[in-house]
Amino acid sequence: MSPYRRRNAPRILIAGAGIGGLTTALSLHAAGLDDVRIVESCPQLRAVGAGINLQPAAVRELSELGLADALDRTAVATSTLEYHHRYGGLIWSEPRGRAAGYNWPQYSVHRAHLQELLLAAVRERLGPRALVTGCRLVRYEQHRRRGRHTVTAYTAGQTGRFDCDLLIGADGINSAVRAAMYPHEGPPLWNGIRMWRGLTEGRPFLDGRTMVIIGCNARVKAVVYPVTCPGADGRCLLNWVVESRIEGAEGTALVPDGPAVGAEADCTAPPEEVLAHLDGWRCEFLDLHAVVAGAPRIGQYPMIDRDPLPSWTDGRAVLIGDAAHPLYPTGSNGASQAVVDGRVLAYALARHGVDEALARYEADRRPQTTRLLAAHRRLEPDPVLRQVEALAPRGFEDIRHVLPEDRLAGIRSCTRQVTGVDAEALNARSSWSPA
Repeated sequence: MSPYRRRNAPRILIAGAGIGGLTTALSLHAAGLDDVRIVESCPQLRAVGAGINLQPAAVRELSELGLADALDRTAVATSTLEYHHRYGGLIWSEPRGRAAGYNWPQYSVHRAHLQELLLAAVRERLGPRALVTGCRLVRYEQHRRRGRHTVTAYTAGQTGRFDCDLLIGADGINSAVRAAMYPHEGPPLWNGIRMWRGLTEGRPFLDGRTMVIIGCNARVKAVVYPVTCPGADGRCLLNWVVESRIEGAEGTALVPDGPAVGAEADCTAPPEEVLAHLDGWRCEFLDLHAVVAGAPRIGQYPMIDRDPLPSWTDGRAVLIGDAAHPLYPTGSNGASQAVVDGRVLAYALARHGVDEALARYEADRRPQTTRLLAAHRRLEPDPVLRQVEALAPRGFEDIRHVLPEDRLAGIRSCTRQVTGVDAEALNARSSWSPA
């Protein structure tokens, strides 16, 4: 039980046991709001997914939940972000995490390992009955009786229904809670980019803690970073993504009418399909072709998001994470923003009544994530990198012979826009933990 347990705490139901939902549950518990239940559509949570990044803003919040040591054992503290030409030349390098002045690291981690860490903490702190699996939320109804505002959530599963005082939709980009709020919104929007993702065991490269973006031409690029530290055999798990814009999509709107997102949102692909996009590429410190060919499974996904919403709340129902503001993965920030959402919402609920707390949470988070969504859609710093490709299509030995330093410095401002907070502001901000 939380040492800050609040009397007459609202009954809270969270739809979705992903990173956002689990972090929200832990944050509510830490704030003294113990009457929390999570419903998850998967019958059994399995180790699935690929690598993700946790920005320092999210690492701070997870650390304040007492998870700093567990994170450090599980993840890789990212030191550097580097952009390389497809023939290996270094375009840009910048420090990340503590090296960039933050009081907290940036982490690269396997999504499944992070979810397992959060799930273990939820079961330990909230009890094994806090999570109900195999229970997919379908719809909800709201009631006002004798001055009390309640929600009935209906699920497809053995339980059937849950009554609560607050429903939190943390159920992802295809959120049922969001669909109930906005039934005519339609499917997610596609920007014409296909992604292939995989996890491959391999040797660490550079300092073993660097994320590299390779290629950076107008059509194809690759992202690679380690998500585990080297084992006894000297090998680690490398997360990689190859992106390709569909021919004919260049110059079109960022959110054209795209394909329906359903079964094809997670399809497998053979290595040859990906390697065809990397023909002729070379990199001295990383054999990208071997990394792709060595993946036991390659998933194929469209790069999708949704337009910003006019509101995240409907009475006593509220959205967080991808249910509220799905982002392109170009800024490595989606999971981090879900963590921050959960912490801000719990902090508001600990200090105010439910209705006031929801208003404060949305007033804080919705403008910030709307700005982030716009920054991710601009796909910056790609314009600078396309210029490098145009000026030096066959590669280079020194980037300063291609572009002046002031043009390259624009990349730094682009990466700051998509991470959302600078070191000085984050370090100076007061805590969202209970006093």
